[in-house]
Amino acid sequence: MSFFISDAVASTGAAASQGSPMSLIVMLVVFVLIFYFMILRPQQKRAKSHKQLMDSITKGDEVLTTGGLIGRVAKVSDTGYIVLELNETTEVTIKRDFVAAVLPKGTLKAL
Repeated sequence: MSFFISDAVASTGAAASQGSPMSLIVMLVVFVLIFYFMILRPQQKRAKSHKQLMDSITKGDEVLTTGGLIGRVAKVSDTGYIVLELNETTEVTIKRDFVAAVLPKGTLKAL
């Protein structure tokens, strides 16, 4: 067996495979920091900007929903629902969270 493994390497055995516990802690801290800056922080920023968008919706705004509907806000309730006016005769009640974007004024006329 000495053809493949030198005697010096074979004699160290399992003792050489263990590293210091400090290097393990440093590696875990680095992984946690990468996870925070790559995943958690951007998600928190998106959630914060979406909440600001939801709070800024007022009557008369033209909005786009996540379902693809475009309409003008006819009524905003305190319970978290808004009434969208799709055209002069059609109104739809949706949850405020499903608004994807507030469109510039005049978008409905341009379509």
